[in-house]
Parts: sequence; structure tokens; C-alpha cells
Amino acid sequence: MKTLNFPGKLAAVAAAAALLLVTACGAPESTSAEAAAPAAGFPKTIEHAMGSTEIKTTPKRVVALDSSYVDATLLLGAELAGYIEYRQDPAHPFAPYLGDVAAATKDSESVGTLAEPNLEKILELKPDLIISAKVRHEALYPQLSKIAPTIYSESTGPTWKENVVFLGDALGVKEKAEKIVADYEARAKKVGDAVMAKNPKASYSLLRFSGEDTARLYSSTSFIGTIMSDMGIPRPKGGADTTEAIFVPLSQEQILKADAGVIFVSTYAQEGAKGDKTRALAKSFQGNPLWKRLTGKTVTVDDSVFLSSVSIQGANEVITQVAKEFGVDPHLAK
Repeated sequence: MKTLNFPGKLAAVAAAAALLLVTACGAPESTSAEAAAPAAGFPKTIEHAMGSTEIKTTPKRVVALDSSYVDATLLLGAELAGYIEYRQDPAHPFAPYLGDVAAATKDSESVGTLAEPNLEKILELKPDLIISAKVRHEALYPQLSKIAPTIYSESTGPTWKENVVFLGDALGVKEKAEKIVADYEARAKKVGDAVMAKNPKASYSLLRFSGEDTARLYSSTSFIGTIMSDMGIPRPKGGADTTEAIFVPLSQEQILKADAGVIFVSTYAQEGAKGDKTRALAKSFQGNPLWKRLTGKTVTVDDSVFLSSVSIQGANEVITQVAKEFGVDPHLAK
């Protein structure tokens, strides 16, 4: 995953930083938590990608600057004071795979886009904790840490399960977070075992069209790669893979490298010219004579679930859809 750079936003960041410096001189680090009685385990120091941060008491109000942390905040039962908009309709900011979160998010407010968080809005919300990733907002850390205790993971993709526990630790519910991850892994194994028992030769690949001139064949270290590994459903023997990145780029001449028992196909195509280019590329690949030589079954999947969710809730929805595709019990929670 590449670091996002926002050179055009420097002036806005500088202006916001000036506001923060003025405010920070007379403001506590965490306004809403000030009156709360210290809870067991607090104060605590969290080691993270940008150093270490002291959290004086149990955080109540969280601003999450990555969609995976939006999901994790809701999963762990903390108050989502502010959320980042990322590949979603601002009118419907919470993904369907989260279920009904209307009550939990009725007071939650947008703090801007992933590329352009609004520092003044974050300050206005008076959070007790801000969470993001170094790969997302490294340049904003000095300003954010003046608003409230701020912690960063290195990334959000390959470490998505660890990140749930990371946030859980900061919220004082580490054991709860660990159990949630363990429950997900147990379900993944149960469904995966059923798939492999039904079809011992099962294998998968995931090919995504995402705006480049090549397609992306997602690796075993990616979000979907981790889920399928947890399920015990393998990549094809000798298939293209890498441990250095989350995908392998494939040209049209390399289409057959995507072959597997089931080939999940995803398209990230927003509105406008970029989306038109992506849709045209997908059509071109699928019209290539080599596409017809793929021996596996091609299955179109929801990009927002299989690729963009990067969360426990998203992973559980992937398991449900994989179970449906292979015709086995999804082992849904009672």
C-alpha cells in the first residue's frame, strides 16, 4: 500500500495547525474524558508507529481516520465521534455489511475525506482518541496529537486483525478485541473446512480492475489472501504470488496466471472518467480470447466487501459469500 501524499493541502494544514497551536495552549488533551474516573489499566502508554502516547483514562469518543478503524470502533462498542469518508456515498456513509448501525452512529459526524481530513472539525468534536495509520496520515500526526491522544498503526491492509487488537488495547478492551478476532478465525476455519471437505481440490484467486492499465491479482498477504488462508482455501499451486506487495500486476497477455478453481472478479470503478477507464479495461480483459481459456469458474464480487472493507465485519461477510458460492453452511452467529 502506498503512502498518500497531499501537497495541494499544505496551506490548509498550515492554517489548521495555527489554530491548533492556539487552542492547545489552554486546552487539555482530552476534554470529554477529563471528568471521568480513572478506569482499571489507565493511565496507559500505547507504543505505535509514530512513537508512544499516554492515554490518561478510558477513551469514550473516537475519531477514526480510516474506514477499517471506523468499523473497528463500532465493533468494539466505543462512541464514533467522527469518521472519515472513503469510497462511500456521503449520504450513506456506513457500509451495508455493518448491518443496522443507525443507533450507534446517530451522533457521528464526518471529518472530511481520507485525502483531506478537516482538522478544525476534529478539534470541534473534542475526541478522547484519534486513530489512523502512518501510511495514511503520517504528515498530520503532529497536528492531530495536539488535539487528543493519537495513535497510528503502520498500515491498515496486511495488519487488519492486529489493528483491531491495537485499538482494543487503547480503549481498555483488549481481551474483548482478542476474542472477536479469535471468534472470526474459528468461523473462518469451520466454513473453510466444510469447503475443502466438499471439494478437496478447491482453490481461488481474486482479480481486480482498479484504474491501471493492468489487472491486480491479489496476493496471499492481502486482505482477501488472509481471509482465504484463515479458511484454509489455497491459491493454485504455482500460481503468481508475492510476499512483497498485496497484488501482482497482470497484463492481458498474462491472464492465464489468474486461473484457479474459482476466480473472484472485482471492479473498483467510481463515477467519471476514471471509472469509465476501469470499466473499459475490465471489458477488454474479459473480451480477450485468453479469458475464455480460464478453466475456473469466474464469480463477480462486491469490491466494497472483498477489497475495501479491511475489517472483521467485512471479513465475516466475505466468509458468508464464499460459503454461498461453495454451497456450504455459513455458520452465521445465532
